[in-house]
Amino acid sequence: MADRRGPGGHGSTGEHDRGGVFRRGGDPGSPDEFEKLYRPRESEQRVVGETRRMPPADEVPPLRREKKRRRTHSDPREYDGRGIKRRAREKRKRRFRTVLITAAVVLLIVPLGFYLWADSRLERVEALQDYEGRPDDGRGTVHMVVGSDSRDGMDDDRMQELATGDAQGQRTDTIMLLYTPRDGDSTIVSVPRDSYVPMAVPGYADNKINTAYADSTCGTDEEGEEICGGPAPLVETFERASGVQVDHYVEIGMGGFVDLVDAVGGVELCPESPMSDPKAGLDVEAGCQEMDGGTALGYVRTRDSPRADLDRIQRQREFFSALIQEATAPSTMFNPFRAGPLVIAGTDTFTVDEGDKLRHLAGMLLDMRGGIGTTSIPVAETPTLPNVGSVVVWDESRSEMMFEAMREGEPIPEEAMED
Repeated sequence: MADRRGPGGHGSTGEHDRGGVFRRGGDPGSPDEFEKLYRPRESEQRVVGETRRMPPADEVPPLRREKKRRRTHSDPREYDGRGIKRRAREKRKRRFRTVLITAAVVLLIVPLGFYLWADSRLERVEALQDYEGRPDDGRGTVHMVVGSDSRDGMDDDRMQELATGDAQGQRTDTIMLLYTPRDGDSTIVSVPRDSYVPMAVPGYADNKINTAYADSTCGTDEEGEEICGGPAPLVETFERASGVQVDHYVEIGMGGFVDLVDAVGGVELCPESPMSDPKAGLDVEAGCQEMDGGTALGYVRTRDSPRADLDRIQRQREFFSALIQEATAPSTMFNPFRAGPLVIAGTDTFTVDEGDKLRHLAGMLLDMRGGIGTTSIPVAETPTLPNVGSVVVWDESRSEMMFEAMREGEPIPEEAMED
């Protein structure tokens, strides 16, 4: 067989078969292309500068703490692999929702429930009725406030304690208007109970206005239906005589009167002279003093004074003004131990029109917080008439001036005011 040898005389079993021997052509003193690929660069072999030494501990500057950067929506969420942070966040959210719902119940649902409950306690009657010729609705607001001398709900001991007597039926010694103009303060206007006006009860001619309220006053209308005195005939009688429409009706009995005063802790009243009236259960000294419910009731009922009924209506306005101021005082409104009993006493004793709500009573109180003026329908004379007795005749000119202001929603002029 022919011997195969390479150019250098090496064959298949030549020197190139020995392990660790690899030859290339070129200059033996310089690196070839293959070595250039793997040989370290000269810059990497050379040491640059001096050896760096750590400074002494007392020369080390304090470590600056970087401010924690607020996480943004673009930052990735951090996961700890066990869900601890996620569960903690969900627990905080559930706790926040629980607190929020509890606060909503306390601040909204409980007061709303109390309001609805209190509103349902009000006794309602059909006092404001439409009839032919009724005056147009005025631009101001008129509340008619009636004090009834009904003894309903009072036992013998209670009547004896308050010296109310045991008269049966219903009558009224107190008729007032709370008038609130469009702008300005409210005014309490007394309507003398002996005001001589045309009656709204069928079969009755002119008579004292409180006769229209007495349940013993009865007549038969054109259709043969019997109509007796009460809230509706009283309101209609006043509206026909004055030309002023009544917007709201409020009535309170003797027992409720006492409870209302006691609920606000009493009222301060200022008799100018000592007063003693066994019939009214009253015995007080002159000067300003705190009166409880029973004493205040005797104070507004007594007629043991020089001008009798005219003096009494002044005391009634004084009392009503003092009661409103006490009921709307911050010490009462923001004190649950006073506000609660006041609402309970009021809703237990007030009688209102079918269309009136508890919010109308609250609005009546708030209307009088800024200031209250007091007056009476101007009086011209107080004659004594056959079969009627002593009556009060309104001053035609001045009373019309007052009523015109009420119809227009304007403040009552000074010249129409009456002491």
